[in-house]
Amino acid sequence: MIWSEHPVRVRAPATSANLGPGYDALGLALGLHDEVQAWVTGDGLSLTVSGEGDETAEAGERHLVVTAMRAAFGAMGGQPPGIALRCVNVIPHGRGLGSSAAAVVSGILAARGLVAGGADLLPDADVLALAADLEGHPDNVAACLAGGLTVAWRRDMAGGLPDADVVRGDLGVLRLEVLDSLSAVVCVAPTAVATRDARRALPESVPHADAAANAARSALLVAGLTSDPAVLFDATEDFLHQRYRAPVMPASADLLGRLRRAGVPAVVSGAGPSILAMTVAGQPGPEVVDSIACETGISWHVIPLDVDRQGAAIQPEPGAQPPDTRQGRPSYKAPGPGIHAAGTSPQSRVARSATHGPPSGECHGLLWC
Repeated sequence: MIWSEHPVRVRAPATSANLGPGYDALGLALGLHDEVQAWVTGDGLSLTVSGEGDETAEAGERHLVVTAMRAAFGAMGGQPPGIALRCVNVIPHGRGLGSSAAAVVSGILAARGLVAGGADLLPDADVLALAADLEGHPDNVAACLAGGLTVAWRRDMAGGLPDADVVRGDLGVLRLEVLDSLSAVVCVAPTAVATRDARRALPESVPHADAAANAARSALLVAGLTSDPAVLFDATEDFLHQRYRAPVMPASADLLGRLRRAGVPAVVSGAGPSILAMTVAGQPGPEVVDSIACETGISWHVIPLDVDRQGAAIQPEPGAQPPDTRQGRPSYKAPGPGIHAAGTSPQSRVARSATHGPPSGECHGLLWC
């Protein structure tokens, strides 16, 4: 393998999955971004993290960006002699805003950008498949890669072969343009909730009537986000997961109820505990969301955000220097060569429990751009 002599920078957006009824299928990219700079070095691992989750630098090889890079390098045929990383994180961790998806996507794209011919060795379809495997589900990583609104699904081989322009490997991803007038307001929870805890709260089965109602709402939601915002309030009603997660995140359930009683199309963002409100002209806006959040007496961090319409991307940075880990920021420095020999694949190292951090850049020809 031939390694790039220059660093790369990756910039990846936050994402909100589910969007109410679109459980494990719909995702929306948001205008809040992490950044990763990566270099190939002579040996070892140098990792610097600033911003959200700066303490995760101590995870070293277990850091989720590093784990994703190792998996991508392995899929391309080998590991570099050493890696230097600088992670600048803005996306809150453990709040249902796709920080782990951004970390995974950033690591994979950074690794691909550091290998000559990386796009041929790891095509876009493989980037998506690897990211979904590391993340555990495709909804967040699809939106992170593509930007805008995405629908992600697992292809059923017994059901025939859908349009090859849409399907990537055994995953299907459809990117849709959302309304220009659509924006989001995120109410970031003051404390985190682990995704695994939120998933444990879900029942083994749901009533058939609830499943049917959710199918109607998720179809309506796509229409509301892309063509008719008047239906957004009805379209964001969920019957599958939010009510069951309420005991795990009572403050989120309370805020969600208050917003919806005020006519705001609001949902739990991903697995929570943050709340996402969708706003368009003529409907309750950020000021209403902020006022209602203040009434709860809880220190919600209310952030108006645009929709990210580009998705994660990478650009080379000729002439940039590797990060200086002596500046007092949390960092990790490991001597010696990478932990995987050339030609081995660390894809079996599932990163769902690893710590995370960083992401993305400018559009460089991904299939979804």
